[in-house]
Amino acid sequence: MLSRLSSSIAPAASRLLRVSSVQAQYLPFRRFNSSFDFTKDPPIIRINSIAPNFNATTNEGAIDFHDFITKSNSWVILFSHPADFTPVCTTELNEFNSLLSQFGEKNAKLIALSTDDVKSHLEWIKDLEEISKKKFQFPIIDDSDKKISYVYNMIDQESFENLPTNTIVQTIRSVYIIDPSKKIRAIITYPPSVGRNTSEVLRALEALQTTDKFGVATPVNWQKGQKVIIPPTLSDADAKKKFGDFTAVKPYLRYTNLKE
Repeated sequence: MLSRLSSSIAPAASRLLRVSSVQAQYLPFRRFNSSFDFTKDPPIIRINSIAPNFNATTNEGAIDFHDFITKSNSWVILFSHPADFTPVCTTELNEFNSLLSQFGEKNAKLIALSTDDVKSHLEWIKDLEEISKKKFQFPIIDDSDKKISYVYNMIDQESFENLPTNTIVQTIRSVYIIDPSKKIRAIITYPPSVGRNTSEVLRALEALQTTDKFGVATPVNWQKGQKVIIPPTLSDADAKKKFGDFTAVKPYLRYTNLKE
């Protein structure tokens, strides 16, 4: 009966979300599927741990997440948003969509996630395309049972504490940068009220790929083409052999320009 009631309410809720954009950002979402044990602690996801695998439905069809990563040997940006038909999320997904070519140049694919179902995603995409005047071209995961959000820790503290009582929860804005070997290389998290900085996601991706390729580190606010830092573990002689000229501010702080 609850599922029928939820189904009947969903269209009206979507219309409400369109009308009241401020309230919509904080409306509660659907309940958990009771067949999943949310009383157990989710796995601890750390930098360099393997991204948990899952099967899911998206607006572009069914996926196995690990296959999605490995079949094109690409980096993947997995990011969650609180809900379809909400104002901040609309600006975010349209901006990510406009940057697809830049992510593609860095061998990276985008995949979004929210707790709305595929039907909602497809309807919302119509709005996204109407607003941006561009075709929407990456998948959005249907996580209406909240399992992926739970495993990837995409919920806030209050929602997490309410999980055993099967109450309604809200997802947050999480970003996972995952490399072709399925390792999580960076995690960025924002609250629902703060839209993320897509330039920072691109910058972090570029920095990770640069440090992997050249065995260096990137300093504060680094951008492509700027000086990088030579790791302290490398001797001056080895640094000279590998990078050529470098500037030593301190024995542990040495800058060099990369020759790509």
